[in-house]
Amino acid sequence: MTQSSWVLVCYDVRDQRRLRHTVKKLEGYGQRIQYSISRCRLAPSELQQLRWELEKIMAPEGHLLIVR
Repeated sequence: MTQSSWVLVCYDVRDQRRLRHTVKKLEGYGQRIQYSISRCRLAPSELQQLRWELEKIMAPEGHLLIVR
């Protein structure tokens, strides 16, 4: 059994449409703390899945930071 751990997901998205998609995606994984920061409790496989999904949504000029 894999242990879940808390992670902070911070992002900077300039395009409003992409920003809405990013926020909606993160709502399914955790709790929004501030406008561009969410706290999620994830297993390693879930973290990998979330990172993959967010990179598909965010444009190359967007920034993503995930801190354990």
